[in-house]
Amino acid sequence: MEHVFKPDKKYFTKVLWIQLATTVFTSVAASVIHLIVRLAGGKPEALLAIWIICIGPLLLMWIIATPIAFYWIKSLEYQIHDDRLKINQGIITKTQKNIPFRAITDFIMERTLFDRILGIGAVKVQTAGQSMQPSGYEGKLGGLIEYEKWHSILNEKVKSLHPLSESVTVAEPRQKSEKEILVKILDELKEIKKNTAKKQ
Repeated sequence: MEHVFKPDKKYFTKVLWIQLATTVFTSVAASVIHLIVRLAGGKPEALLAIWIICIGPLLLMWIIATPIAFYWIKSLEYQIHDDRLKINQGIITKTQKNIPFRAITDFIMERTLFDRILGIGAVKVQTAGQSMQPSGYEGKLGGLIEYEKWHSILNEKVKSLHPLSESVTVAEPRQKSEKEILVKILDELKEIKKNTAKKQ
């Protein structure tokens, strides 16, 4: 059975809230620096430079980053197939990330402060090769209202491909080999004890 779904509109609201928090924090920091420089007898040119340095990036963020975030979130689409998870994304260049369930090791539910306030969550996908990714995970399904439902569905898919019997048969030989190693160590210790006893 195939599931196709998109992130909720609250995902973009989260982006706006993060930008707003960044704007407030930067403005407060700029005000404090302005006050310190002014009390230290700083020149008007220095005070103006402080605000240009602080306000410039904020304006770029609101003018450029906001529409990019909007269209990027709008382009996001998640697909759960029988054997794999697909994440479609991109504004100009469309990309499709295919993550086979057989390669997935775990799913992690993530809810930041803004996620909890907005009632959304994310599911991060971990694989054996995730160390190659700068983010530390293979894929992320963000902006989900029913994040617990999708987390459960994905877990069931992985469990169906990696049954418990399989993990037991893999674990048994390992346990056996560890036991054999301990027996060999014990035998060697007994041999050492005999040799030391003879010398005495």
